[in-house]
Amino acid sequence: TWPEVKAALAAGKTTALIYTGGTEHRGPQNVNGGHNLMARETVKAIALKLGNAIALPVLPYTPNNASASLPGTIGITNELLAAILERISEQAIATGFKNVILMGDHGGGQPMVYRDTAKKLDDKHAPQGIHVYYCDDVYTKRLADFDAYLKSQNLPAGGHATIGDTSEMLYLGGDKGWVRKEEIKNAVRTDPSNGVSGDGRASTAELGKRVFDMKIEYAVRQIHQLLGVRSAK
Repeated sequence: TWPEVKAALAAGKTTALIYTGGTEHRGPQNVNGGHNLMARETVKAIALKLGNAIALPVLPYTPNNASASLPGTIGITNELLAAILERISEQAIATGFKNVILMGDHGGGQPMVYRDTAKKLDDKHAPQGIHVYYCDDVYTKRLADFDAYLKSQNLPAGGHATIGDTSEMLYLGGDKGWVRKEEIKNAVRTDPSNGVSGDGRASTAELGKRVFDMKIEYAVRQIHQLLGVRSAK
């Protein structure tokens, strides 16, 4: 409720987390819009771990293009995303937040749109002690490091609707119908495309927990660095 938000702000929860998801096909095994489902769990966990942050509702559309052959994708343009992120950030600042963090679960628009929007707004508001930052480690660094881990385990790395996303969806929503488990055996690239750009057949909930935990760890660490906060040992 608004009184609860106002009280939280007064108590020092003055960091707003703006996390974008995305609505797109995810192979025969994963529900469309999985980025939004993962994003909601991720940003909530980040806010709880930070302790001084509030997660705003996840933005469900990011840069992408719809396809009649693979229905499920509804995308916006980079220009629209930039305008939306700017507007939401300004609204968060008007509400009373002193720090705004931009993050995303989907690659579209990263890093350019997020980085440039954050810099534009930070340049504008920094003289008043208000800051807008782009947290990229939760996506870019985590993705690269998880791929390196998969390679170290002799598992196929990278690709859309493959081990990373499928495993995370199994971990977070395997009992909620997020993944059609009987279709995991078909989570491999085909021609014509089935929406999988690699090989996700080795996906497991255990690997998904690793992905999820990495997201939280990487985001919290970078946000602490951006805000000049010393992490507790």
